[in-house]
Amino acid sequence: MNVNSINQTKINPKIPPISPGDTVKVSFKVKEANRERVQTLSGLVVRARKGAAGGNFTVRRVTGGIGVEHTFPFASPSLEKVEVVRHGKVRRAKLYYIRRLSAREARLKERRERMAEKAAALEAAAAAAESEVAEPVAEEDTVEETAAEGAAVEENTTEEEVEEIKEAE
Repeated sequence: MNVNSINQTKINPKIPPISPGDTVKVSFKVKEANRERVQTLSGLVVRARKGAAGGNFTVRRVTGGIGVEHTFPFASPSLEKVEVVRHGKVRRAKLYYIRRLSAREARLKERRERMAEKAAALEAAAAAAESEVAEPVAEEDTVEETAAEGAAVEENTTEEEVEEIKEAE
């Protein structure tokens, strides 16, 4: 019997696919005394581990010259939302070397292939919106029918009376 089959973890569906080098905004629930609030942390994904227990990812942020790292499990129900701000171009799976670099040296180039996909998706959405706007104009018969139906609704008439109105016109 396999231990993994007994202990199945469900990955949080609110987490998009992330990889090391991505800049993310993580919104997570924090419990303080008797109240609960949502806190956001934006930073660089230093590592992403996947495994039998669901895996986790570590986000690093430098604030006031002090580096702060926070590890989030993928299966955590306390994660409200994870938003990928940009995809960084990296050649390592673990970016621990970023810890010893200054903020300026730690900047990563942006991956372009995903940006091209996003741009194509935005163009497709814009084209779809334009095609919806350019619908054909209704014919005169349908305009008259809708006017007769509108008059019938105002006067609280029945469907038979609406048909009589259409025939009279």
